Amino acid sequence: MFNDLQREKYRPQFHFTPPAKWMNDPNGMVFFEGEYHLFYQHHPDGTTWGPMHWGHAISKDLTHWEHCPIALKPDEHGEIFSGSAVVDWEDTSGFFGGKPGLVAIFTHADHYPDSERPRQRQSIAYSLDKGRTWITYEGNPVLSEEAITDFRDPKVFWHVPKQQWVMVLATGDRVLFYTSSNLKQWNVESEFGAAEGSHDGVWECPDIIELPVDGGMEGSKWVLIVSIGDNPQCPEGSRTQYFVGDFDGSSFTNDASPETILWLDHGRDNYAGVTWSDAQRADQGKLFIGWMSNWKYANLIPTASWRSAMTLPRVLFLKKVPDGIRLVQEPLAELQQLRLGAKHWEETTIVPGQNLLSDAQGDIYEIECEIDPGDASEVGFKLRKSEREETVVGYNVFDRKLFIDRSNSGEKHFHEAFACKHDVQLELHNGRLKLHIFVDQSSVEVFANDGEIAVTDQIFPDPTSTGMELYVKDGEAKLVSLKLYPLQSIYSYVTA
Repeated sequence: MFNDLQREKYRPQFHFTPPAKWMNDPNGMVFFEGEYHLFYQHHPDGTTWGPMHWGHAISKDLTHWEHCPIALKPDEHGEIFSGSAVVDWEDTSGFFGGKPGLVAIFTHADHYPDSERPRQRQSIAYSLDKGRTWITYEGNPVLSEEAITDFRDPKVFWHVPKQQWVMVLATGDRVLFYTSSNLKQWNVESEFGAAEGSHDGVWECPDIIELPVDGGMEGSKWVLIVSIGDNPQCPEGSRTQYFVGDFDGSSFTNDASPETILWLDHGRDNYAGVTWSDAQRADQGKLFIGWMSNWKYANLIPTASWRSAMTLPRVLFLKKVPDGIRLVQEPLAELQQLRLGAKHWEETTIVPGQNLLSDAQGDIYEIECEIDPGDASEVGFKLRKSEREETVVGYNVFDRKLFIDRSNSGEKHFHEAFACKHDVQLELHNGRLKLHIFVDQSSVEVFANDGEIAVTDQIFPDPTSTGMELYVKDGEAKLVSLKLYPLQSIYSYVTA
């Protein structure tokens, strides 16, 4: 099977994908006894969205994955929508005979009896074998609210100061917070978001995490992450926003003004992302992954036996910048094990019409570079390039904007909104631009200025489009340093 996955057109070679059929939101991410669990929304009988199950995979390094049998299937309470999983360390649920164990909290979705109205309720399941098999709780559902139709995607964590479980739940165009002592009975505590942030679409897949600011030098803050469903009037489609503020175990307070909107990713293809539970790190960052697609065209992307990939795993931090406290994202360091050796350039002048990378070819690779734009008006890279195709990652010096242009990136006619150029404001650091770029068979991910900006886009180039170019316009720029790493496929070998 692994050789087949390595050869399949558009199949990502270092991003997570299902072996076959449909995948969307990441679910139930949890770290337990040396293993990272990734569950995901899965339709095992088709390559478009359908009756939802929880697919399942396990990893020791968040790079190589062991695919597991389906974890949760539709039952008498409905389909299995998004949710989370936790380690119940103190056996508050009573499922584990006093030992730690895994509990999944998810949305059951069906319809009210004799009605077309959707019904969404929260349920739980538990595992006695480190996540390999799951037992649904006989008392399901554990939380319901007939007055709210969109009532889904529970993210649960243990709040240490108050010694209780906290659930943040998407409810229409806002979130509700609940608390529990045992994961079975839940009490509503507060509401957030009715008049704050973006309301371009229904709110989905919330998460709330505490992060140190500048490594702890400025204390810590809480980050509430909320994804926004597709709105036909908005060209961006589905995307993810976040709020920075304080959380006391019951309610969240936003530090910014209500109209402030902070986007987690400025590309088109990072949605429904959440963080791993119980994955403690020495740097206190949080591990995050998103669904690398967009509801505008997710059912239409030109793949054959499978649809959708996850973004690269990232580590989230908070940094104080002139505009306030903002999320920064770093690609997971474990990805460096895929590097096959570097080509290195430094202290080189870049002039129009000359391509430093004319002899470089590749379809899966990583770029780290630092550029002084000099007197140029624009500088950047043309990736997965041929006579017909290219994906441009560039920086407009005068407008101070980083952009991706996938207008000629390859196959694009499956949806009118796919071919596009989009940008984001990005200030240079000491007059220099730093880019960290990952290129896979069907995606480009850009981390700019040490992760202050992230941009994630799908592309579908012809397999023969393997050229690359470092370009400059209207002047000369200075390449301070550039490292180009070819990457090996995660299917080249299988870890134990």
